[in-house]
Amino acid sequence: MPASSMEELVSLCKRRGFIFQSSDIYGGLQGLYDYGPLGVELKNNLKAAWWRAMVYERDDVEGLDAAILTNPLTLKYSGHEETFTDPLVDCRSCKARHRADHLDEQKCPACGSTDLTEPRPFNLMFKTAMGPVDDGSSFAYLRPETAQAIFTNFKHVLDSTSRRLPFGIAQVGKAFRNEITPRNFIFRVREFEQMELEFFVQPGSDEAWHEQWVENRLQWWDAQGVNRNRIELYRVPADELAHYSKATVDLMYHFPHGVEELEGIANRTDFDLGSHTKAQGDYEISARVTPNKDSNAKLAVQDPDGGGWVVPYVIEPSAGVDRGFLAVLNEAYRVETLDNGSERTVLGFRPHLAPIKVAVVPLKRNHEGIVDKAKGIKQHLQALGLGRILYENTGNIGKAYRRHDEIGTPLCVTVDFQTIEEDDSVTVRDRDTMTQERIAVAALADYVQGYFR
Repeated sequence: MPASSMEELVSLCKRRGFIFQSSDIYGGLQGLYDYGPLGVELKNNLKAAWWRAMVYERDDVEGLDAAILTNPLTLKYSGHEETFTDPLVDCRSCKARHRADHLDEQKCPACGSTDLTEPRPFNLMFKTAMGPVDDGSSFAYLRPETAQAIFTNFKHVLDSTSRRLPFGIAQVGKAFRNEITPRNFIFRVREFEQMELEFFVQPGSDEAWHEQWVENRLQWWDAQGVNRNRIELYRVPADELAHYSKATVDLMYHFPHGVEELEGIANRTDFDLGSHTKAQGDYEISARVTPNKDSNAKLAVQDPDGGGWVVPYVIEPSAGVDRGFLAVLNEAYRVETLDNGSERTVLGFRPHLAPIKVAVVPLKRNHEGIVDKAKGIKQHLQALGLGRILYENTGNIGKAYRRHDEIGTPLCVTVDFQTIEEDDSVTVRDRDTMTQERIAVAALADYVQGYFR
């Protein structure tokens, strides 16, 4: 079973080096977290799996890595300056601030007072000064999403790759939102990463493509170990849709704190490309923006049937890396009672996501022959390119096995006296079954590669 509470995951993450509170020695910063030695590996593996599925395994998607600092005009014409807000209320008693739509009752969660201000819109975007003088005349936004840079680079990608509809542009990167009340560990934070695809299609084919991408994303999450039965589809009602959306389906996952959004798949129609096309020639925000005639180009494609220019519709599967990390961690977490009555905590990650793929453990930590052999095996396996291989020289095999169960290492390779004195074989232990078998060192690479294939 997954974790019974968020506290279980938070404790494990800190104890084993997955996630730490940012600036913890100075009291931390609310809504900001740092990924530790194991967390960064799991996070990178999740992003790599997404990129592999979206870009490498498809013939209709290109990749992009755009700047984080964003021209204010981009977010003006995308609608973010006007609509990217949450309702903010203040408690007059304790001065705490809350999102109005997160209050179960009209009272302050901090002190219980009902003396609250009326809700008012609060823009979630971070501003930062550009240039040497912070006088308010030159600023940029930290992007609140990765999507807009895909739209503003649409023509560049189209011209440089000669793509035809349907095709997509994928991006993984940081985004920033000045959340009023960050909450539930890494679920809602102020600095996070997104995995977004903007898939451009012929108008009229958008509804079929939308449904196809919903099914595609369900299959992908299942392949990452997120049980499909723990995901509910929420078809967002018309009165709750974002300003750009014709239809949105949210994948709602059973997190430890409740059922909330893991990923959204939106039909953005031609809103974004159309909005940026209509913005041509408008530089009224300030003289800091240098006019560029290229901005007058239509963000459109030529109709292959000779019908002139077409502004594509866009299907957008958008997932948060941090929320995905939390879902994968939760699904992998289990506590087992063994035959002897003891318990072991296991993270049963899919092999491709495991932070450490193989741990190589010498039976005696100070035996030169065993240690040298173990180090050599570690280097040999590392060269296979499977991910991180760890040399684990703790001197206690039992504790090493339990530690690697708890951090999700699929295989442990033990080098012992039989290895160096008899037959040049090692013991390979499987995390999930705890079975052990002797494998010749000469056959170990093929065995390990076969396991992760």
